[in-house]
Amino acid sequence: QVQLVESGGGLVQPGGSLRLSCAASGTIFSINRMGWYRQAPGKERELVASITTGGSTNYANSVKGRFTISRDNNKNTVYLQMNSLKPEDTAVYYCNTNVRRLGGGASFSDYWGQGTQVTVSS
Repeated sequence: QVQLVESGGGLVQPGGSLRLSCAASGTIFSINRMGWYRQAPGKERELVASITTGGSTNYANSVKGRFTISRDNNKNTVYLQMNSLKPEDTAVYYCNTNVRRLGGGASFSDYWGQGTQVTVSS
């Protein structure tokens, strides 16, 4: 199986920074994409940022210029550097990966982390 271990969430003042990390482990043959989603109370889960093995990135418009996603392919780890944080960024952040599993043939599967709370408040 594939597991995702998330860390880095917490409480921060508006304008502050946090760095989230997510490490994938298990029966992984290759990773197609890793990314971060978030869900605020009463809101739908939304994509924050994603990155492919080749380094192509996507960002939500609300975080462009403030957040940076990066990846360490050797460690199967993805990072989200969050700067200039706003109260509107408060949410549970979930790591997601799309992988090809060992013994799973040519298909890809999605896996989710348990989520880490990010709270931006004075």
